[in-house]
Amino acid sequence: MKTFLAVYTGAATAPEKAQWDAMPEAQRKQREQEGMQAWGAWMQKHQAVVVAQGGPLGKTKQIDRSGVSDITNNLVGYVVVQAESHEAAARMFENHPHFAIFPGQSVEVMECLPIPGQ
Repeated sequence: MKTFLAVYTGAATAPEKAQWDAMPEAQRKQREQEGMQAWGAWMQKHQAVVVAQGGPLGKTKQIDRSGVSDITNNLVGYVVVQAESHEAAARMFENHPHFAIFPGQSVEVMECLPIPGQ
């Protein structure tokens, strides 16, 4: 089995987020509850292949030759899973609650490759 990092994406300026924010609070709370139940069901269904549960991501600092700075990106969470192939890993996230219920935009899945020379 191969290991894959899946990152959940969503932009604060996305139309999905604006629609979410415009919902009446009671409706939004209901959707949050439905979303968390669906997310829990997804985790339960895939528990045998979840390597690291992951979770939400906070603010980002970028470090480069110029030093440390605050930046914004679209990464909002992550999980690490195992699958036989990249395609199989990607298919696990079809209709995921991140974007099927919550206002997330997508899930990006990439293989965790071995360090060269090891």
